[in-house]
Amino acid sequence: MGLFNFFRKKDNNTNKSETSKDDQQNKFISDMTKSAEFFVRSSSENFKGLDYSVKSLEVVENILEEASGFYTEMNNEQQQNIITSVGSYIFEVARQNFGGKYFWYDKLNQPILVTGQPNFEASIIANDKVEKRLVNGVEDNIPFYFIGYVQLVNNKKSGMIV
Repeated sequence: MGLFNFFRKKDNNTNKSETSKDDQQNKFISDMTKSAEFFVRSSSENFKGLDYSVKSLEVVENILEEASGFYTEMNNEQQQNIITSVGSYIFEVARQNFGGKYFWYDKLNQPILVTGQPNFEASIIANDKVEKRLVNGVEDNIPFYFIGYVQLVNNKKSGMIV
């Protein structure tokens, strides 16, 4: 799974230019967008309404409900693909509606979206939540989880939604 390998290595070169950081951010956005678009294309035949709106997360919830029935039967690569593509879609819903920048969160070995800098830092980690939703069921409801992020952003408060 090489989708986010670009950001896995720590940037030890303190002399990197802002242009280089912008290039890295643009690459990350491109990777996330491609993964989210793959999810939309692969789901559009059976599910309508994946338009990157906050409301479309209800559709994501329905897709994950259906997928949870056979998630344990998938091989590891299939599981990672669904986690990454659905997670990318959730990230893009957040970024397109509220802004933010992508980073690699080493502690959880996955991407994170940070919104509100420099005034506050509302962060969201989607991949872990997608996996929890697939394993645990409706107790890890995606729209409910996303509301926490929206509240942080709207109230201009710092926090991390995982």
